Amino acid sequence: MAGNVTQFPGLDRFCGSTFWDHNLLESVDPDLTPCFQKTVLVWIPCFFLCAVAPLHYMYLRKHDRGYQQISNMNKAKTALAVLLVLVTLLDLCWSIWEYTVGINVPLVNFVSPVLLALSMGLAGFFIQYERLKGRQSSGVLFLFWLLATLCGIVTFRSNIRVALLEGGVSDTFRFVTFYVYYSLVLTQLILSAFTERALLFSPANPEPSPEESCSFLSKITFWWFNPLVILGYKRALERADLYSLNYVDRSDHVVPVFEKEWQKERQKSHKFESQDANVIYNKAQGVGKDKSDQINGKREVEIVEGSENSKKCNPSLFKALVRCFWPLFALSAVYRLIQDILVFVSPQLLKLLISFTEDKGIFPWKGYLYAVLLLVVAIIQSLVLGQYFHKCFTMGMRLRTVIISAVYKKSLAVTNDARKSSSVGQIVNLMSVDAQRLADVSTQLHMIWSAPFQIAVSLYFLWQTLGPSIMAGLGVMILLIPINAVIANKTRQLQVKQMKKKDARIKLMNEVLNGIKVLKLYAWELSFKEKIEKIRSKELQILRNAAFLNAGAAFTWACAPVLVSLTTFAVYVMVDERNILDAEKAFVALSLFNILRFPINMIPSLISSFVQARVSLQRLENFLSHDELDPNNVDRHVLTGPPITINDGTFSWGKAEGPILKDISFAVPDGSLVAVVGQVGAGKSSLLSALLGEMEKQHGYVAVRGSTAYVPQQAWIQNATLRDNILFDKRLNISQYKEVLEACALGPDLEMLPGGDMTEIGEKGINLSGGQKQRVSLARAVYSDSNIYYLDDPLSAVDAHVGKHIFDHVIGPNGILKGKTRLLVTHGISFLPQCDQIMVLVDGRIWLLGTYTELMEQNEAFAEFIRNYGNFEDEEGNVEGDPSVMSLREEDIGVLVDDDPSLPAQNAEEDTSITQARSILSSSERTTSVRSDISLSNKGSQRSLHRSHEGSSDGHTGKLDGIAKPIPLKRVLSNEQKSQLPQTKANKEGNKLIQKEVAETGRVKASVFVEYLKSIGITLSVIICLLYCALNAASIYSNIWLSEWSNDQPINGTQDIAKRDLRLGVYGALGVAQGVCVVLATFLAAYGGVRSSLHLHHKSLLNILRSPMQFFDVTPMGRIMNRFSQDMNTVDNVIPMVIRMWLTCVFLVLSALFVISFSTPLFLAIILPIALPYYFLLRFYLETSRQLKRMESISRSPIYSHFSETVQGTSTIRAYDRGQQFVFQNQVKVDQNQMAYYPKIVSNRWLAVRLEFLGSCVVLFAALFAVIGRETLSPGIVGLSITYALQITQTLNYLVRMTSDLETNIVAVERIKEYAETPTEADWVVDDNRPPDNWPSEGKVNFNSYQTRYREGLDLVIKGIDVTIKGGEKIGIVGRTGAGKSSLTLGIFRIIEAAGGDIKIDGVNISKIGLHDLRGRITIIPQDPVLFSGTLRMNLDPFDSCSDQDIWVALELSHLKDFVMGLGAQLEHEVSEGGENLSVGQRQLVCLARALLRKSKILVLDEATAAVDLETDDLIQSTIRTQFADCTVLTIAHRLNTIMDSTRVLVLDAGRIAEFDSPQDLIASRGIFYGMAKDAGLAS
Repeated sequence: MAGNVTQFPGLDRFCGSTFWDHNLLESVDPDLTPCFQKTVLVWIPCFFLCAVAPLHYMYLRKHDRGYQQISNMNKAKTALAVLLVLVTLLDLCWSIWEYTVGINVPLVNFVSPVLLALSMGLAGFFIQYERLKGRQSSGVLFLFWLLATLCGIVTFRSNIRVALLEGGVSDTFRFVTFYVYYSLVLTQLILSAFTERALLFSPANPEPSPEESCSFLSKITFWWFNPLVILGYKRALERADLYSLNYVDRSDHVVPVFEKEWQKERQKSHKFESQDANVIYNKAQGVGKDKSDQINGKREVEIVEGSENSKKCNPSLFKALVRCFWPLFALSAVYRLIQDILVFVSPQLLKLLISFTEDKGIFPWKGYLYAVLLLVVAIIQSLVLGQYFHKCFTMGMRLRTVIISAVYKKSLAVTNDARKSSSVGQIVNLMSVDAQRLADVSTQLHMIWSAPFQIAVSLYFLWQTLGPSIMAGLGVMILLIPINAVIANKTRQLQVKQMKKKDARIKLMNEVLNGIKVLKLYAWELSFKEKIEKIRSKELQILRNAAFLNAGAAFTWACAPVLVSLTTFAVYVMVDERNILDAEKAFVALSLFNILRFPINMIPSLISSFVQARVSLQRLENFLSHDELDPNNVDRHVLTGPPITINDGTFSWGKAEGPILKDISFAVPDGSLVAVVGQVGAGKSSLLSALLGEMEKQHGYVAVRGSTAYVPQQAWIQNATLRDNILFDKRLNISQYKEVLEACALGPDLEMLPGGDMTEIGEKGINLSGGQKQRVSLARAVYSDSNIYYLDDPLSAVDAHVGKHIFDHVIGPNGILKGKTRLLVTHGISFLPQCDQIMVLVDGRIWLLGTYTELMEQNEAFAEFIRNYGNFEDEEGNVEGDPSVMSLREEDIGVLVDDDPSLPAQNAEEDTSITQARSILSSSERTTSVRSDISLSNKGSQRSLHRSHEGSSDGHTGKLDGIAKPIPLKRVLSNEQKSQLPQTKANKEGNKLIQKEVAETGRVKASVFVEYLKSIGITLSVIICLLYCALNAASIYSNIWLSEWSNDQPINGTQDIAKRDLRLGVYGALGVAQGVCVVLATFLAAYGGVRSSLHLHHKSLLNILRSPMQFFDVTPMGRIMNRFSQDMNTVDNVIPMVIRMWLTCVFLVLSALFVISFSTPLFLAIILPIALPYYFLLRFYLETSRQLKRMESISRSPIYSHFSETVQGTSTIRAYDRGQQFVFQNQVKVDQNQMAYYPKIVSNRWLAVRLEFLGSCVVLFAALFAVIGRETLSPGIVGLSITYALQITQTLNYLVRMTSDLETNIVAVERIKEYAETPTEADWVVDDNRPPDNWPSEGKVNFNSYQTRYREGLDLVIKGIDVTIKGGEKIGIVGRTGAGKSSLTLGIFRIIEAAGGDIKIDGVNISKIGLHDLRGRITIIPQDPVLFSGTLRMNLDPFDSCSDQDIWVALELSHLKDFVMGLGAQLEHEVSEGGENLSVGQRQLVCLARALLRKSKILVLDEATAAVDLETDDLIQSTIRTQFADCTVLTIAHRLNTIMDSTRVLVLDAGRIAEFDSPQDLIASRGIFYGMAKDAGLAS
């Protein structure tokens, strides 16, 4: 014993007794010395609390949640803490008293009570301080009380044991005080497991998460999640069941932190640029100021140089993210380190357990202690790992939030030049695929240091077990590294290529969905299907190569553990005959190899993930580093001067591009109405864009004073109610709102819409006509009550009489906007006399600028142009009292429409004069006295221009016959009317256009799995399963073989050489067999995955293209895009990997259960008790997680829909300065998505903790049965059993995780399958009913009692029309908005099918033939000119069926030849997405060229010239008259002058024929058409 005493002499003196006595443990009834109990066991909890107290105090001080009222529980905890201090002080007082009476009291009796008293006092302080800081539960105090309780258990037992042995208690006082102390500590532990009451001033939350208020114990075991899991098991979860997102996870908390860090990075990266380029920008901005003289020609070059320098130092997104999330990252790193250390405790316990089995003399209690320690270590591991993964996934979730928000915000600010390099599809990919990749990799980040750490520690313990022979295994691992590096590098290259192809596919898919109506009208679906599938096949080829490469990597790393163990064992037994491979060495080494297997197996997927993350990070960095619109393009801070000023402005769409607008100088006085006119492509819309700051200012000065409103040429409509579209986030003022509706002529439309102004408008205004969209866009501008209005041809899409009404009541001098500054781009020259100023643009320059009178008097060319295109009455005493209305005299109409011999001469004469005017307008010599840099004169001097108009504001409304009524504007609304909203109809669910995306409920149907297996191939699937079965059989047998090998008895302390070689040979052969099975299974699985991707994409794409237009009306584009981006990505990359992992887990679990049962048959008795809770956990979890995944998928779609919508309306959003509101809306949608995503990740952790506990029980029972049966079991069998038991904890968890992942990810197949089975329109080709090749030869169209509706359940839009149109007739179709004009044309093309009656073309019933046979033989020039990204040639002739000569002829006839010849690439000129690099008018001319190429007998013009100027309109009409002279032409027009030469005019009203006759007869009859013609100034 003396030997023991001298080990710790200082502590022996400190205690007055022996500190450590080993003999006490080497007995049947073990114990620890009193000194050890009074020091170590007392100090552990004290030191823990003292160590964490400063950190905990600082954390509480920084994170104040609010005040919490004192509760009974808090009072009890505080009282117990005070009692504990008193009890420990009593101990101290007793020691002092003993010392004073001369008793020898050891120092420990003074120190330990003082330490305990201080610790209890500190605990009492934290109880109160945490309450004041709003903490409802304390992890630090729970752990403190737990440590104090656990350490006290030894003393608790020891005191009783000593009392029983000695027959009494030697120190009664301390005996009593200890049990009082222990009772109080135990009570504190129990109380700390519960949570305090809610905060006094907690924020109101509709459905607060229980996590915020649960106890520490509930938090680490995820007990708080139980109610949701139980509810999910009872019934399908709904959105209302979900808890609100925790404040720390919400966008409004996370995003500002990131933005602050990202701004720092950007400032760093622009440091050099600011030194070079800022001076230059200052010069550029100084135009018109003191520095204006310094501007020189080198300016552009210097800016470019500055930007090139800046490229050298890009802002680092990685650094910004690290600084944003480092606290969470550091905390998860601590958890990971604890977990990694605990991993190596189990092999050491296994070593002790095998020794216990071999040495029968070891006391049985040690065996039971080892078994219990295995359980405790496993449980601690499980809880720590649960927290580690939870923190990592939470970090990933927050990371995804900030990435989506950053990308969204950036997309609102990037320049037009930058947007060209990033299509909508690419940006959607950044938000979906790339953001998710970065979120996913966040869980693996710690493996960077954790994997090498685990490998190093494993090798250290292996060295301890097997000595230097481990170097052979290490050598094998080092040899595999370069192979892996090559594979990783190749994978990275493939990854970049694949993402490019994916971007291209998504971009094209986005365009196809945007232009689906045009595709159907032209029967171009097959052409675009081939284009998409061509890209898809290249994408899949890359995917196939990557999959095979990954298969090679999987083979390498699956063989790695086998190769390492084989070479290590081989070298160990062959180096020295005395090296015996016994059970302890073999299975401790094997358990270490199993630990080693995880980081080694993780390395390939880790590298793959990091490669993908690096690519994604680079893509995001590039996008977020794009140039933003320079806020200094427009000076918005001027306080005086004109509201709009441009001085010497030159503007382009990109820094490197040529200028579009040159030498622009003008100023607009307050309250003026300025008309901007010019030919197609003259730069009218660009001028507005320059004023909005959308264009690059190469030089000059632009100033705008006041708020702006913008009405774009193509109306931007949100997927919201009509009212929300008008209010645009402004508060509702009922009287103002109603006045705006009346002024914009929306009253009658509200009556037609099913829900009034609360009708939901589909994406891009799908359920509104062109005119309605434009009026809603105008109403939004008017309601905004801004100072300045930019109106980009808002009247082109509306009927003539509506246009006149809007001009008079909104835009014009007496309109609702009078007194506001208005810049009106217009092609309607009838409005010019009423404008204060007119600006004529030619080739991007101001050619003319002045009042109407000035220009007419001083410029012959302008006057000639006006005379050619309008005939104004000279007399002021006009019948209608409006001298500004353009009118054609009635006798002129006869000339226009009669088949008179003089007609060709008349036309030729007109054409000549037009050409002359055009040449004058286009000439480079500007022969006018009105200078282009003139400022507009004060508006007061021009009021005389409108004196006669102001005299009679209502004179223009004539009485119309029939049902169509004029649109009156009540100038003064009564108070009662002002205070009432437009009547809203009861909006039935059926009237809701965009139906909510419905989540499937219950288990994923077997048919989905069958569909996926079929897409892989049933035979292939069976072969893959058999290979996995063979792989695990070889693995099991190799371990059983090793167990038998370890039981071989040595001969005289040496090996039996022959037997050793046999053992080694078979072990090696089994390893090779595993490698062969792995490589075959992985290769075949990769092949099957690619095959499945190809099949599912093809099937869903074909079905989507065959879906009727109604499907696209009610399905948001983002929802479809979600299927083809995120869901298809899941099918491509995630599902094949999950299936491989699932198969691996299934066979590993079966293997483990088989081996443990084979080793200890007694284990079979507890399989059922463990299997039952496992099964119920699985059922509970799967029901909930499946539904959460579905809800998460559904809530993801609105993010992308909202984004696509935003991108199309960025100019409008910026013009109204609504960027912040839209960013907020995006964040709300992201938070709603995370509300479903967060419970999904919590459900995984909830399950893991419970399953790992079951796994820990398996380990416990395997160890207990080994202890119980040690007399009969060999060490090899015990080693084999425990080794597999240690594996099963993780494997059981992974099995359920993979089962869940498989079910939740197979939802992607379910969603794709859903869109592969939606109802389709009629067959494209009906083989047994094909029309003749020359059909239609005549062009005769018969409507026989024709009726149609847009969707089942809606009212008829065409109500029984009977019309016969002869071949070659020119029919004009007119009627006010909603009369059924476009519906009629859609019926001809069978976009909407007949609800009754039929349409016959040349005697062929069109409902009986294939859609492509119909649509391919007739032609339309649609209202919205849709172009696709690609070459100009592809846009004209996607099937390559025409020669270049044909195309050039068509371009010449459509007046585009000169423009295309001027392009560098000519026909190969790249058209940008949506044709944005062409003006709307040019796009319309491209559509005309398409029609010319098709050479059809029937041509439909659907308001085809609405977006072009009058001169171009005239040229188009001329082309149509000559090139389609013998064709049947149906023209829907707002400009009545385009149909005045029609054979007959069909007037529709409410879906019925109101009038049908020649134009002159209709005018003579003075019916509806006469009223419309008079409003348009075409009749007097």
